Amino acid sequence: MTALPSLVAHADWGSSPARRRLAYALRRSDGTYIAYAPGPAGNLQTLLPRLRSLAPRGGILFGVDFPLGLPERYAALAGITDFAAILPQLGSGRWAHFYDVAAHPGEISVVRPFYPLRPGGTRQAHLVQALGMTTIDDLRRRCDHASPARRAAAPIFWTLGAQQVGKATIIGWRDMLGAARRAFAPDDPAFPWLWPFEGRLDDLIAAERLVVAETYPRECYHHLGVAFQGSKRRQAARAATGVALLRWAEAAGIVLDPDLHCAISDGFGAAPGGDDDFDATVGLLGALNVVLGYRAAGEPDDEVIRRIEGWILGQQSGVEARSEGYEA
Repeated sequence: MTALPSLVAHADWGSSPARRRLAYALRRSDGTYIAYAPGPAGNLQTLLPRLRSLAPRGGILFGVDFPLGLPERYAALAGITDFAAILPQLGSGRWAHFYDVAAHPGEISVVRPFYPLRPGGTRQAHLVQALGMTTIDDLRRRCDHASPARRAAAPIFWTLGAQQVGKATIIGWRDMLGAARRAFAPDDPAFPWLWPFEGRLDDLIAAERLVVAETYPRECYHHLGVAFQGSKRRQAARAATGVALLRWAEAAGIVLDPDLHCAISDGFGAAPGGDDDFDATVGLLGALNVVLGYRAAGEPDDEVIRRIEGWILGQQSGVEARSEGYEA
């Protein structure tokens, strides 16, 4: 990047407060970054101002592990042409029930698309039928589809099961980003500017914006040379990947705070939630990988992606993706 952010942060985003973990790195006076161990993300209404307080001047890149953007087919049905513009409107007016998760298939509609409220006789086919789609893939964005490096992400509006992203999306949009875009004026240092909807990453950082970008730790694994042997939920499996993470940080010139160095080496401890701290750290290092120019941001030129669907930071598209063995 031509302009380096003063702060790079990443939140691993669970649907419960205990599972929302934040890791960050500050740029020092010599231009290098020092990265710190994850901690609680805390109050969502104060999170963006707290990030800005860590870096009062300069650009900020904040990666969030939940979707930013809407599937093209759904957006066309809803008459949405600009995700960044519609986000602060969701939850009011025509969209008053947007975040109310449908309990029954008959409650699903274009203005109430999240489903189901609870398990029991629920199927993704209910979403497909109620929203007039052909297959569940119509409710995935292009960046959500499977690649040789990872399986497909869950459909954005589905709220059931271990891999669902719907609950985290509701919290991230409603309680943080939508609220902040209503509360702060665009010239406020804590106003969240959304990548890639509102500009190229270089340009937003150079303008000293607080930039929020979608990240996906599983996408970052292969960027950083991480390969799991066993479940990520096991401390031993996380510790085994630590060698790759420490090697990457050293090669990239990232200074690791002693607490973070120990956490990586130790597999982030044996207590529940170690996998959340692991992903918060991987997401942070993945974002730094882009910031330092070792990997392109991946922002496509497709207007639908830039205005409606969004993209995952560091995921490659087009010719670059095919050269890596990915499908665009």
